[in-house]
Amino acid sequence: MLRRWSHNFLMSSTEQHRLPILVSLVVGITLLHYLTGTHHGHYHDIYRRLYYLPIVLGGLWFSLCGGVFTALFVSLFFLPHVLWQWGNMPGHAPEQYLEILLYNVIGVLTGQLSGREKAQKSRYQKTAQELEESYRQLRQQADTIIEIEEQLRHADRLSALGELSAAMAHEVRNPLGSIRGTAEILQDGVARDDPRYEFTQILLREVDRLNKVVQRYLDFARSEAQPLGRCDLLAVVEAVLSLTQAQSRKAGVEVQRHLPETLPKIHADAAQLQQAILNLILNALQAMPNGGMLTLAAHIESEELQLEIRDSGQGIDPDDLEKIFAPFFTTRSSGTGLGLAITSRIIQNCGGRIDVASTPGEGTFFTLRFPLVTATGSRP
Repeated sequence: MLRRWSHNFLMSSTEQHRLPILVSLVVGITLLHYLTGTHHGHYHDIYRRLYYLPIVLGGLWFSLCGGVFTALFVSLFFLPHVLWQWGNMPGHAPEQYLEILLYNVIGVLTGQLSGREKAQKSRYQKTAQELEESYRQLRQQADTIIEIEEQLRHADRLSALGELSAAMAHEVRNPLGSIRGTAEILQDGVARDDPRYEFTQILLREVDRLNKVVQRYLDFARSEAQPLGRCDLLAVVEAVLSLTQAQSRKAGVEVQRHLPETLPKIHADAAQLQQAILNLILNALQAMPNGGMLTLAAHIESEELQLEIRDSGQGIDPDDLEKIFAPFFTTRSSGTGLGLAITSRIIQNCGGRIDVASTPGEGTFFTLRFPLVTATGSRP
């Protein structure tokens, strides 16, 4: 009991401001009693009733301990007045003692009711917090379920695409091979100065373009993951920059490297990773037809190896930003919409992820994140 009361006496700042009010009321009413003669009995009747005000406030503000202690203090202050000033009037003394008893009864009752009300309010607040936390968890679970459903729908589309691509490979690539062979025979029979020789070149070029489109479908639909090994990301980046050096120079794009001399190895297939980074750099070059700046940076952050590829090109519309990794989505008339989809799949097969941010008119910023490989060759 004493421990509980001592705990209740740990006052907040609001309660600390209320305590002087109670003391002032008790002292003020007591002074009125002692400074008023007993021949003004009707005033003393009013003063006795005024004591109930601090007693009730003490119970409401400080619960049971507040009501009890305020009633006790009032009784202690009022008792000498009863003994000294009303002691020579035996007919009035019982009424005064009864008043003291009522002070303590009212203090206890008011404190108990206030304590129960505060305890109930505390339970309601705790229940509200628990409900809010449950609601937050349900929202998170619902978002997770929606994300999983979207991944399942995406997997279904990829599965259907795989079946379509297998059939397309058989139905399209064989005729394309025959067409190319026939075009080469026709080209051999036409002199270079013949106007028809240009048509054979167009035919061969378009056949090759169609063959590349078919190959891209097959690359994207290929579901089996390639075996991963320890891969040097810096070597892959340098190989891609070497391949695109002439194209960058022709487009008037300045390439800036912010790459360290060494980086930890990552789990990846070097050929596939080269294809993924090549897709991103080619897209960056196409986004800067009038020249610009291509920046590559790599560093380690939060147990991840991060490769950043930033261009100063046209940027991506905010409405299209969430769609760019979806199969067949493209904003270019000559695009297949598979380059970034293939890139995303390759990065995921490496256990990493790819993020993108873009501002129309200012450029696009891709971040590739890979888990580090420990000394034993496993991921941490």
